[in-house]
Amino acid sequence: MPVIIVFLGPSLGRAEAEKILSAEYRPPVARGDVTRAMKEGAAIICIIDGVFHQESAVAHREILLAIHKGIRVIGASSMGALRAAELDVLGMVGIGEVYRRYREGNLESDDEVALIFDPSTGLALSEPLVNIRATLQSAEDRGIIDPSTHTMLLAAARGLYYPERTYPRICESAGGALSSLVRDAFLRFAKTEPVDVKRKDAIQALEYIRDQLIP
Repeated sequence: MPVIIVFLGPSLGRAEAEKILSAEYRPPVARGDVTRAMKEGAAIICIIDGVFHQESAVAHREILLAIHKGIRVIGASSMGALRAAELDVLGMVGIGEVYRRYREGNLESDDEVALIFDPSTGLALSEPLVNIRATLQSAEDRGIIDPSTHTMLLAAARGLYYPERTYPRICESAGGALSSLVRDAFLRFAKTEPVDVKRKDAIQALEYIRDQLIP
């Protein structure tokens, strides 16, 4: 069995991840962590979550060095999707919708996937913009909100600093332009049927390693 190291945080719960793939799970990747994993004998490195502003982010150079050494490096969901979109032509493998959207240029800023989370539990304390976009689209498709409300709420979300992005705060930021009836209906929908693109991509990356890379 190859040594598999997965850098995982709020995108997917560890217990659920372990049911999909047997691996060594580590906290969100920071600068130097990929180099350390390489020196510790990793054959496969999967980057899902990573730090953005708390510490220095994982460097392109260390990922490329790992690839040069013959290590399979997979990225998805969050920091992994960002780095894979930048380095796929050099051998990093990108998985999932977030990766594809960055690669195609539909997403550009790293704050699309940024959030804050409880370091002790890994639970997200804010919503990443990619999930907000998907949830708003789903709400419109279901008739919970109309296109103009969709546009207004997305603008409100984009106007907030990423740690402040929660659905109640987004609605509050929209102010009086949002009726209480529509606000309450949307908040119920966002609480019970949110779309979690990052979680789906994380699962897909782990399934890819399990099904395609393990003999």
